[in-house]
Formats: sequence, structure tokens, C-alpha cells
Amino acid sequence: MAGSVWNGRERCVILGEYLIEHGATVRSCASAYGVSKSTVHKDVTQTLKTVNKGLFEEVQKVLLKNKQERHLRGGEATKQKYSGRHACREH
Repeated sequence: MAGSVWNGRERCVILGEYLIEHGATVRSCASAYGVSKSTVHKDVTQTLKTVNKGLFEEVQKVLLKNKQERHLRGGEATKQKYSGRHACREH
């Protein structure tokens, strides 16, 4: 991204729109834009609130949904991790 376009106020809007469009997690958003999870989280929970209140409220819905589902994603990741290990032992 160009330096002038990638400032905090514009970045928070871009990240917020990405989260909403993709139903993305903070981690996947950070990976897509090459910034840290901390940057994404701060931008969409603090900076965005003062820049674009409507977008902020929509992002909060996505973050809440992600928070409610995170135990499911974690459980699935663990299941895949261990199913791969057990498959190796069977051979």
C-alpha cells in the first residue's frame, strides 16, 4: 500500500470493510493486509469508532459473531491436528 493511503484513519476503514465483506477474523484480516493482529484490532475497535460510527457498529457484529464461534474453530483445528497424527501411527 502507498504510504499516504495507508494511514490509520483510512486503514481502519479498509480493514473494517474487509472484515464485514468476508466475515473474516482479525487474524485472517491481518494476514491479508500484512499488518499485525494488534493493529487490526486497535483500528477496528478504537480508531474506527471515531472515523465511521456506522461501519464500527457493523464490524462489532462480526467481531461478536467470531468471538461466539471461536471455540468451534479451535475445536476443529485441534481435531484436524490430532486426526493427522493418528493417521500416521496407523500406517
